[in-house]
Amino acid sequence: MTSDGSGSTDTDAVVDDLFAVIESRKAELPEDSYTASLFTHEKGENAVLEKLGEETAELLLAAKDDDREALAHEAADLVYHLLVLLAMKDMDVADLRAELAERR
Repeated sequence: MTSDGSGSTDTDAVVDDLFAVIESRKAELPEDSYTASLFTHEKGENAVLEKLGEETAELLLAAKDDDREALAHEAADLVYHLLVLLAMKDMDVADLRAELAERR
């Protein structure tokens, strides 16, 4: 919740902050980081793609069950793993924003 009590957040800032952490984990590869493990996993890209598939399935089930809490949780998991994939492919959130803006 924001200081004005509205409950809204600056989504751009949240995504930018998260992506910065993901990029940091990619560069530093701390041993105790789940994110870093996705970059160093022996299956590499396949591990991230598998997680994207898993999170997509969980998102669809939460939507089917009309479970708003689970839907928000699974959507966040999906977005997180999507951002990891973008970082893995040396893309940036700006690339995603540009594509979405073009489609708008």
